[in-house]
Amino acid sequence: MKVGILGGTFDPVHKGHLALAGTALKQLGLDRVLFVPAGDPWMKTGKRRVTAAEHRLAMLRLALKGKPGFEISTVDLERPGKTYAVDTVAAIKKTLPKGSQVYFIVGAGSLSELPLWKAPARLIRMCRMVVAPRPGYRIPELAELEREVYGITGRVALLDMKPVDVSSSQIRERVKSGHSVGKTIPEDVGRYIKRHRLYEGY
Repeated sequence: MKVGILGGTFDPVHKGHLALAGTALKQLGLDRVLFVPAGDPWMKTGKRRVTAAEHRLAMLRLALKGKPGFEISTVDLERPGKTYAVDTVAAIKKTLPKGSQVYFIVGAGSLSELPLWKAPARLIRMCRMVVAPRPGYRIPELAELEREVYGITGRVALLDMKPVDVSSSQIRERVKSGHSVGKTIPEDVGRYIKRHRLYEGY
């Protein structure tokens, strides 16, 4: 079995997330992509408050409804403490059939920060890193990363896709300022945000 993992706060989930997961599903021949909403993401600590998990999970369910190949894993919401990719992958691998291949999907900016992550060498032994282009970020030279994360060179797959110029932070800011978010999020997610008045006070 070939399984992709797309982690994030999904605050809110948007069409860029869906495009990324869909591209990975098709180009890598994955059986499914797991969307894994973060519980207490360590890289967000001190930067801003993250919307309650119940809302982020509800928006994900709305966004993925009726989309074959996309599923949700709540492993990070159920586990106390900070959310680290290496722990997420380890926990998910325990639930998969023996011999399954795991692909951890990230943007170009996240790959650059990989040496700062918890146990990056262990992480790349457990899975392959799948990297998508992102506006404003260059995909780092693997030879440079190799000096800090030994073995990374042979553990990266690059997705062939046009960078999607949308982010959750942009959406939150537009909602806060009363502007339309257009077609950047699924309609059901937009209605949910409006109904629960999310992001208005950010």
